Amino acid sequence: MRTSTFSRIRNLQRQTKRLSRAADILPDEFPWRRAHIPRNVEKPEHLSQTGTNFNTEWARRYPARLSRALIVEACWRPIVGYYAKPERLGTDRLAKLPDSPLIFIANHRSHADTPLLLTSIPEPWRHKLVVGAAADYFFRNRTAGVLSSIGIGAIPIERHRPDRRSADYATELVSEGWSLLLYPEGGRSEDGWGVPFRAGAAHLAKKCDVPVVPIYISGTRSLLVRGEKWPRQAPTTVIFGEPLVVGSDERSRAFNERIQQAVNTLADELDTDWWQARRRFYASQTPSLEGPDSSSWLRAWKQGKRTLYRKNSARKPWSNTPK
Repeated sequence: MRTSTFSRIRNLQRQTKRLSRAADILPDEFPWRRAHIPRNVEKPEHLSQTGTNFNTEWARRYPARLSRALIVEACWRPIVGYYAKPERLGTDRLAKLPDSPLIFIANHRSHADTPLLLTSIPEPWRHKLVVGAAADYFFRNRTAGVLSSIGIGAIPIERHRPDRRSADYATELVSEGWSLLLYPEGGRSEDGWGVPFRAGAAHLAKKCDVPVVPIYISGTRSLLVRGEKWPRQAPTTVIFGEPLVVGSDERSRAFNERIQQAVNTLADELDTDWWQARRRFYASQTPSLEGPDSSSWLRAWKQGKRTLYRKNSARKPWSNTPK
């Protein structure tokens, strides 16, 4: 037994020596070795395949689209229905729109916002929709990029600095008939209050010349608390606003303010009713979603008071559009 084992080891050593000698015989030049770059030639820059360089074109081909439709309808829909129990309002405001691309712009409170909207945005836009996602988070590596692309139809968007490449890519998708879902706040809320909208979404809408649909989402911060990995049951509401069209002479910054004002009005409509919200809108008295400019404890107290008021307030039958 020992002799056979030692003989196997000796044979393995001999084969290893033969392979090492064969490797020494191979010339140290192309094609056996990597070609040398001349000193007077600038070395090509190695582009990362993550972040904004992640290729998502494959995720819009038919097999990937079919897989994503199955994920949305067979996975996200029952999960959202069980945990979020969403109330969807204002979908009739989109009924007269033609079957053409739209840009949906919503406030951002939680990672649960995207699955909720993917199951709330009506046809014909639901299954031909791409989601602008943070390139540094959802595309930080290839695994996260693949899951984000196939699971929610995400495309990488640079959120920390202006990036023409991201804007050109989104514009190209809109010209191909795809609708966009964007969060102009640039990230999730840290304390439940909103932050000023960035003008990138408004600039993109002006460049693509397509209508913008404002959306207000409520309740997802309680559904999936920041930092937690598992949701909890909490009622949510999605309310769609009237589509906005950018004026021919309107600047992107002014259009961005109009979009944010529309989202604020939807929140006011949800807290009170349609009539009071419109009165405050025309009187320029719509409450801001950014909250009070005060200390963190006072902002948290007012946010909790606002949530309690919303739970205890009874909505009038005529205050909002039906589901």
